[in-house]
Amino acid sequence: MRTVRLAYRDNDRTPVIYCIKAMAERHYDVNVHVLHIEPQQEFEGALFDNSCDVIIEHIEYLHTEAAKGKKITFFCAPQIHRGLKLVVPQSFDSVDELRGHTMAVRDLGRPHTVTLWLRKMGLEKGVGTIVVKDKDVGRWQQWKKIIAGECAACFVSPLYLPDALAAGLKTFPVPEAEIISNFAQASLSSFAYANPALMKDYLRAVVHAIALLIHRRDDAMEIIAAEPMRLMKISSAGELRRQVDSIAEMLQVKPYPTVEAIMNTNEIAAHEYGSAVENPLTLWDIHWLKELDDEGFIDDLVESLSGVSQRRR
Repeated sequence: MRTVRLAYRDNDRTPVIYCIKAMAERHYDVNVHVLHIEPQQEFEGALFDNSCDVIIEHIEYLHTEAAKGKKITFFCAPQIHRGLKLVVPQSFDSVDELRGHTMAVRDLGRPHTVTLWLRKMGLEKGVGTIVVKDKDVGRWQQWKKIIAGECAACFVSPLYLPDALAAGLKTFPVPEAEIISNFAQASLSSFAYANPALMKDYLRAVVHAIALLIHRRDDAMEIIAAEPMRLMKISSAGELRRQVDSIAEMLQVKPYPTVEAIMNTNEIAAHEYGSAVENPLTLWDIHWLKELDDEGFIDDLVESLSGVSQRRR
């Protein structure tokens, strides 16, 4: 069986990762060897020191590496929004109420995304931001600054939302700026182009995992209730299901990037890593995905899992 060594950082991503692993091994003769590399420096070096073949999740730094001459290939974008929720006081009624106030911004996980959102909403020059470190308030608990009256709003991952709601805050629906988010994947170009058949079959597994999470959630939960549940340190089946539902809500079964998401991600790389490529479109190769799409693989898969006929593109 052929092998892909897949590296990741955050255990919150394991529901998708272990579904990919299961689908690859059950259906496409691909062994996915999952590698957890938590230290940021080690993770960001993993492709280049041959610790892994593919990375999933955190990719902005690769724009900077490409600007230095490294040959990188991005090949799928299962999520093109962060999926974060705007958390505000109960009295909040309009985003215009943020003008003249300050938003709390998490120090980890692409803080420049908030600036992109403010720009999209026409608020970039009217709303201040303050970085609030996880180590000072707790993971994704920047909402405490709202309770303290120091900030007017913040974004919170749905996975960590219950505490903010229990504290008396609410979510307010807003559009997001598109970015290449959590489950995007990349490899060195040398690996991708030396293994075209493996790349295509591995991408079949990625699409299959996404479709399983969207259309056969109970089947996916059987996979996730094993190793991912342990790694996420969740003891309640109900809480695991809530978190998986939040993850699946943001997935797209045809994991194409968008131009907006690509350009915004490049801007994040420039802002947070110091440099980015002049044309980030050159980093992407979606021909494996387009082949699967054009061949009807994705539509047929969705139809088989959902029972609903798909219109061919």
